[in-house]
Amino acid sequence: MTAPDAGRGIGNGEETTTFGFPRDTFRILHVSTGNVCRSPITERLTRHFVMQRLGILGGALIVESAGTWGHEGAPMEANAETVLADFGADASGFVGRELLDEHVIRADLVLTATRDHRAQVVSMGHSAGLRTFTLKEFTRLVNAIDPATLPPLEDGVVERARALVRAAAALRGWLLAPTAEADEVYDPYGAPLPFFRSIGDEIHQALDPVVTALTGVPARA
Repeated sequence: MTAPDAGRGIGNGEETTTFGFPRDTFRILHVSTGNVCRSPITERLTRHFVMQRLGILGGALIVESAGTWGHEGAPMEANAETVLADFGADASGFVGRELLDEHVIRADLVLTATRDHRAQVVSMGHSAGLRTFTLKEFTRLVNAIDPATLPPLEDGVVERARALVRAAAALRGWLLAPTAEADEVYDPYGAPLPFFRSIGDEIHQALDPVVTALTGVPARA
């Protein structure tokens, strides 16, 4: 089992582990198929939105991505880079990777593009079921959680994030999707830029309330 790529982190704390992560961290893993379109967009947008809200205080949130059929070592799709640029997010230095057991083991929250991806993550074991959601599923659950029931940011973003995942897991069986397709982010691989941008908008709309709930800080107007 190899060490995870330390370059996926948002920032570094003063007290770090062997791999350069802050000792008290919360790891978010975004999963799609090839790890060149959807999950790179969600990874880099999550990092961008957390930095906008918390700056270096967001360094305890480690954001990564991988693909169930990941193009190991591949660059991000050019249209995905363009989508990230539209949002002012940094696409530089991205390298695709295949989803491994170690990624799931280390993740505190796994957000997948589709229900099939979620099922594949859960089938890997590692008690992943309670912390694995599709992105849109997690957004729906987060929107139903009263922010006042979560630990304040003063208690630390890690404690708040852990409480958020527990609350979402508790709601899952009670708050179902209106349709199966409502929890899907469709694959834009090979599609023209306008379709990539529409997927980017979907991801942005799903991520915004999630990052707000994680950080306790709304997006800037």
